[in-house]
Amino acid sequence: MTLYFVYGVKRIVGFRYGYAGLSASAPEPPLLLNPQNVERIHELGGTILGSSRGPQNVREMVDTLVGWNVGILFAIGGDGTMRGAHALVEEIARRNLKIAVIGVPKTIDNDLLWIERSFGFLTAVEAARPAIAAAHAEATGVRNGIGLVKLMGRESGFIAVAATLSNPDVNFCLIPEVPFTLRGEGGFLQVLEERLRRRGHAVIVVAEGAGQDLIQGSEPPQRDASGNVRLRDIGLFLKEQIERYFAEIQLPVNVKYIDPSYAIRSLPANSNDSAYCLILGQNAVHAGMAGRTDMLVGYWNRCFTHVPIPLAVRARKQVDPAGEEWKYVLLTTGQPARMVGRLDRQRPVT
Repeated sequence: MTLYFVYGVKRIVGFRYGYAGLSASAPEPPLLLNPQNVERIHELGGTILGSSRGPQNVREMVDTLVGWNVGILFAIGGDGTMRGAHALVEEIARRNLKIAVIGVPKTIDNDLLWIERSFGFLTAVEAARPAIAAAHAEATGVRNGIGLVKLMGRESGFIAVAATLSNPDVNFCLIPEVPFTLRGEGGFLQVLEERLRRRGHAVIVVAEGAGQDLIQGSEPPQRDASGNVRLRDIGLFLKEQIERYFAEIQLPVNVKYIDPSYAIRSLPANSNDSAYCLILGQNAVHAGMAGRTDMLVGYWNRCFTHVPIPLAVRARKQVDPAGEEWKYVLLTTGQPARMVGRLDRQRPVT
């Protein structure tokens, strides 16, 4: 809308299925975008353009941009998308072409550096609340009930943290940034046992990337088409380990496991994210029309910003275990700061 109505750009194309749409063997031709076919997309979940994983030939992609006479490419996505955008910038510079590349942060994990929050994060947190409420209802409905909710967050636990702070029924929040062990004095299972004996129920929120070091596998980890390690299911693993531990100590428990991950990711944006995305889009267009490139628009300290892409993808933004946000989680849940058990002092099973 900003390109069309503010700058008078009448030819706007959307490449289908991410960078695959820029390859020489694109699965679908680009979609011509105009005010009529985008006017309701803010009410929809997902994407009208589609997405994909996997590397593409950078030279082919730039050839496609040249063939379609693209002046500005807007790359919408997370860490992988931005790395791809920077690779395109380097090839464009090598050819001395006049094509700008502007990034728009869209990742519910909220793990891009120097971006206070990315588009989709608040919607994901809000959508997680009903799952946590259901887990609490199930846990309190039986004696020694345990509600276990797995949320997205491969390397960064921001969704789990924010969802926990938004729902004080959570008793344990497990994230990738804070290691924990299962057994031993002070380990997670013993602390969970103490909670059950004291209160008779518990609610656990775990990020998908938490505790991966605990899951034993005889084969090396598999990778997806983009080279990311395929995470093992920490939710199912914890459910099995909890049930096994309490069977050993002869304390009956009832575990209900809830995994709303993709149901959360596919929802339409809430009002906060809708407004935020609108302004990100406007700023992205202004940056591109002003001649900027190799940058993404962001938000920091109450200001919309331009962040160099190499700076944003230099590392993952993560929850600081010594920071205030995690301290609020510990205060809210009442869980110990460390749940790393000492196996040499493990109590005998009774």
